[in-house]
Amino acid sequence: MRAGRQFEVNVIGAIRLAQLVLPHMRGQGSGTIVNVTSMGGKIYTPLGGWYHGTKFALEALSDCLRLEVKPFGIDVVVIEPGSIATEWGGIAADNLEATSGRGPYAAQAEAVARTLRAESAGNRNSPPSVVADAIGKAVTAAKPKTRYAMGFGAKPLITARGLLGDRQFDAVISRALGLPRS
Repeated sequence: MRAGRQFEVNVIGAIRLAQLVLPHMRGQGSGTIVNVTSMGGKIYTPLGGWYHGTKFALEALSDCLRLEVKPFGIDVVVIEPGSIATEWGGIAADNLEATSGRGPYAAQAEAVARTLRAESAGNRNSPPSVVADAIGKAVTAAKPKTRYAMGFGAKPLITARGLLGDRQFDAVISRALGLPRS
């Protein structure tokens, strides 16, 4: 997926939908907007800049929107899935190899694609129902949390990112992907 299209789908589409429902929610004095980002909105991997950029952007826009609509009784919730048993990993790996599989980033592309495929094929991924359950909790809670991290790896990786410095987290990600250390 080209970068512009990824931003259109992951960011612009979500915010446009919020713009469309907000007049009704303001009128009734309540509502919950749920934006699905990813643990990828808090962490990063090499060659994932466009994807992570969209998820970081939606996290930031959701935080701003939460403050803006609070006076109208509207909640804004972010759902941050980790590894979920879907086709996403294989599709992302194929796209990564197609865009970066040759040239100066080929070794990184191969390592990341291998990891994405291994995670997709593995049995440690959480079922999609964990995302649905989190959304259900968010929209039925009297006072929902601002963020729900769920699915394999989400909480530990988000926590590690918050605790470690940039270079330390870089090393963790590089080691996990089997990338050479500089």
